[in-house]
Amino acid sequence: MIESPLLKQLDGYIGGQWAESAGTERFAVYNPATGDVLAELPMMQAAAVEAAIAAGQRALKLAEPYPLEVRRRWLEQIRDALLAHKAEVGRILCLEHGKPLPEAQGEVEYAAGFFGYCAQQLDALNSHDLEGRPRNCSWTVHYRPVGVVGLITPWNFPIGMIAKKLSAALAAGCPSVIKPASETPLTMVALFSLLHEHTEVPPGMVNLVVGKPSMIGDILCEHPAVPMLSFTGSTEVGRLLMVNCAPQVKKLALELGGNAPFIVFEDADLDAAVDNLMANKFRGGGQTCVCANRIFVHRSVAAAFAEKLVARVRALRVGDGMASGVDIGPLINQAGFDKVRRHVADALAKGAALLAGKHPDDLGEGHLFYPPTVVSGVTRDMACAREETFGPLVPIALFDSEDEVIAAGNDTEFGLAAYVFTGDEARAARVIGALRFGHVGWNTGTGPTPEAPFGGMKASGVGREGGLEGLFEFVEAQTVPRG
Repeated sequence: MIESPLLKQLDGYIGGQWAESAGTERFAVYNPATGDVLAELPMMQAAAVEAAIAAGQRALKLAEPYPLEVRRRWLEQIRDALLAHKAEVGRILCLEHGKPLPEAQGEVEYAAGFFGYCAQQLDALNSHDLEGRPRNCSWTVHYRPVGVVGLITPWNFPIGMIAKKLSAALAAGCPSVIKPASETPLTMVALFSLLHEHTEVPPGMVNLVVGKPSMIGDILCEHPAVPMLSFTGSTEVGRLLMVNCAPQVKKLALELGGNAPFIVFEDADLDAAVDNLMANKFRGGGQTCVCANRIFVHRSVAAAFAEKLVARVRALRVGDGMASGVDIGPLINQAGFDKVRRHVADALAKGAALLAGKHPDDLGEGHLFYPPTVVSGVTRDMACAREETFGPLVPIALFDSEDEVIAAGNDTEFGLAAYVFTGDEARAARVIGALRFGHVGWNTGTGPTPEAPFGGMKASGVGREGGLEGLFEFVEAQTVPRG
């Protein structure tokens, strides 16, 4: 069992107090590297979720909103607490997720950046007057908090994803009811320990509920006092939330699935392309929505690119994320492991060549460590070309022309992230403009940053997180003409 000064309470948090959910059913949290049980948390009941919403309602200030300087202080306190406790929060994250410890601690820094950015940009939420006197009135625009918001986060970035949502919600003055993924709730509990002990956030502004996802989600969708839901996860669940929120006409912010193309043209710097692919693809063991899922390489440089890539992949060390020198940890669970194995087996059965990694038949059982794998000769009929793998598989397909690769890149319902490598500026402008993805890296595989808006097109979601656009997701403009 895990021991940590940040996990003295293993429970939900409602109205400024730990919930103390005695006598309820509990669920286990596992270390995916060892299979050991780290902790058991309560399956909170519907009454607790209702109480969390009620606490948020009591904390909501509309007639006399929390001053911007007060909100700024909250955000700065959270930023500073995360940075001060980076080592321990990162350790907890590593143990329940599996990603290497340095990567986990880096995620804590990334999360702190969202609170810092929102603190810096709060003045954008000041009321302002329009120029002139349209319709012979003076006009003032106010930015009001949307209300109590439901925030539902995934397991792959246990602190990074909540930071994107909570920073903007607090900046807007919105109380929140937060539901973490059942695979990785301990990092969230640690965050709430920091909120409780090191910040002045008022009771009810932040509430934590853990337990059965369907029950909690249904209440957040149906409750009339929750006018907005922000969710990061699969497109399948996102579609269900849209249906369930329709009767209440709730505002939705959805970051959903991805199937990112990574395009390497013949004039690209191949060493730089490989460097960026390695950093992009194997972060979190390939379990990220923005990592390259389909690698398209121009036929004339494909052999050289593959040779460089395979040498790098074979040098990666797979193991327990707490061990020094480990590059890739375990996958999160057996279902994730089996999906990668199915994708590799399907590709090989349909003619792909195994360039690095193990054949699926040789992986053994009883562990979640999937070796980083490269296959070439990928075609459209293979599962790895159509579905998001969410694991350390690099499938390489060839292309001959610009129009061909644009069509192939767009040949997916998803539109979250894409990457283009070329030394031709005009070509980059054409290709990026034609790709229907919300985030397109040019000669870089970098993902989101707090300073820029991030979100998807098509079935990859609605709304944005980060940047001023993310800040404005949690407010509603109220226009006041005065005669």
